Amino acid sequence: MDIVFIGAGNLATNLSHALHEAGHKIVQIYSRTEASAKALADDFGCPFTNNEDQIVVGPYIYIICVTDSALAEVAQKVIKGREDCLFVHTAGSMQMDVLPSKRRGVFYPMQTFSKARLVNFTDIPVFVEASENKDADTLLSLAKTISEKVYELSSADRQYLHLAAVFCCNFANHCYTLSEEILGQHGIPFEVMNSLIDETAAKVHNISPSQAQTGPAARKDENVIRKHLQLLDDNPRLQTIYDIMTKSIAHD
Repeated sequence: MDIVFIGAGNLATNLSHALHEAGHKIVQIYSRTEASAKALADDFGCPFTNNEDQIVVGPYIYIICVTDSALAEVAQKVIKGREDCLFVHTAGSMQMDVLPSKRRGVFYPMQTFSKARLVNFTDIPVFVEASENKDADTLLSLAKTISEKVYELSSADRQYLHLAAVFCCNFANHCYTLSEEILGQHGIPFEVMNSLIDETAAKVHNISPSQAQTGPAARKDENVIRKHLQLLDDNPRLQTIYDIMTKSIAHD
């Protein structure tokens, strides 16, 4: 399939490479930042532009990969004059109807992405939705060329999927950041946590997260919990987070 990318950030970089490697043609890269557009387009030897008026028009799939806050504004600009083309966005939390095109959809790979680290899409769940059945079939087929885990999901349900992903990924990673902060204050390298992080993540491949939960809150070990809270007396922010998390775990 022939694809035009609107955006050249973390997700656009990873997704364009995955689709290219699966045999699809990257027709053009558009980004509001010319340098970003050129850098990604150079990977595929395709044209690039930072002018929405110069975005090609044709029987392509237009994949919009921009931040949620910018999606509506960018969509309005790039879809103008191309309303009959198939436009899809990749935002987990945004409704499909944010796109003012007759043919619209969603192509949402649920993963955390960085430009500097290209990921293997094979095991990444991809969730698709489209306003027309034939376009849904097209997006399902496209997704299956890069992933073995492809699902059709409505905008209403996808918002809860995205909410759950924030807890599972963003909040969990923030806990790593807080751990790094505590360790750094005492000259302990964060790398000592790597095996613990890996095993914690590995366990939930075989048992439910609730069954995998360990630690003082799960054991209701009040002596350890009080000691930890005392250690955080000089950091009310971390103390509050610790207390909320502990009470949430104990409630389960």
